[in-house]
Amino acid sequence: MKGSTHLAIGLVIGAAAAVYYPPGPVQSAAYVAAAGLSALAPDLDGTNMLSAKLGGLSRAIHRGALFAGAAFAAAACYLYASGQGVPVLLVWIGIPLMLVLMSVSSGTIRNGLVSLVGVGLAVAGARSGSTWLIGLGAYTAWAPWLKHRGMTHTIWALIFWYWLGRELEAERAIPGIAIVSAAGYASHLIADTLTSLGVKWLYPLYRKSIKLPFF
Repeated sequence: MKGSTHLAIGLVIGAAAAVYYPPGPVQSAAYVAAAGLSALAPDLDGTNMLSAKLGGLSRAIHRGALFAGAAFAAAACYLYASGQGVPVLLVWIGIPLMLVLMSVSSGTIRNGLVSLVGVGLAVAGARSGSTWLIGLGAYTAWAPWLKHRGMTHTIWALIFWYWLGRELEAERAIPGIAIVSAAGYASHLIADTLTSLGVKWLYPLYRKSIKLPFF
């Protein structure tokens, strides 16, 4: 199912929560944002609306690595052929680093960028004493490296996400934000269950997909 569809479902959940819970512009925005983010979060294990913007940057880094690697190698060959000394940093750091970047895909670079965002969130959470932010950062750093529709699409991930919501609710005193976040996350899993691929809700205890394909 498309990310835009998941986002639309999440926003509807957030809007409903904003109507149900005590009114207030800040709280209403929090419900909509939490439900929308939660509805997209399971797909951090692949390219989705949350990480797609980093795809262009990762491709640019990949192309830059190819160019820089070729330039460094050419410079080293020229300096060596002309009898000049080849800088140690160029030989032992520059060229090997560029070769490593050249050998990985732009998708791997994108995953690394997403993980860096997660590490940043976790560090910010640690500095501010925000348990939910540390957890969100850990999830964001870990999820990109998982198989698509794997661990992020399970009941265990949903429970973890609800726990993050509970921590956020306790810290910010926003009533019901845990339920709203969990509902947004669950909406993604339920929607994917209605597709032909289904969802491995109990993975790794039960490895088969559960599906009710209506789409």
